[in-house]
Amino acid sequence: MKLSEQVKPISYLKAHAPEIIRTLKDNPQPVIITLHGEAKAVLQDLAQYEETQETMALLKVLALTNRQVEEGKLRPAVESFARIRKRLADSQS
Repeated sequence: MKLSEQVKPISYLKAHAPEIIRTLKDNPQPVIITLHGEAKAVLQDLAQYEETQETMALLKVLALTNRQVEEGKLRPAVESFARIRKRLADSQS
């Protein structure tokens, strides 16, 4: 289904909220809510929202990692694993 078919005015949301919420479970496409003809909000199934948030978090980690690589903030794997092992050992003592 095209995203343009998922654009609904707020009056439609007010009149059909339960139906829209039930539809979100079966249709992964978000619903765009308009107010005075302008897109103002997005309704999305909770599972899809959580998946989106997890994807965003992973992308942020990748971007941070890429930035650190570009800045030369690298450490050999052997050294990194040694530090992790030391932290684990210290926390168990």
